[in-house]
Amino acid sequence: MTTIINSPAPEQNNNGFGFLIGAIILVGFVALLLYFGIPAVKQMNPIQVNVPAPQVEMPDKIDINVNQPK
Repeated sequence: MTTIINSPAPEQNNNGFGFLIGAIILVGFVALLLYFGIPAVKQMNPIQVNVPAPQVEMPDKIDINVNQPK
């Protein structure tokens, strides 16, 4: 036996008006973010890291004798 359920029609149909308002707000937020965010990022100074140079000691005299004593 089949059960048929007659659900009532929706009382209010806004035709996607809320979606349109949400999309407009989202576009406005992105525009404000770009308008104020990009100049703020451009003005940021890079982080300076001071790494000391390695100290290498070179000898005064290097013996490059290729004739090895036997």
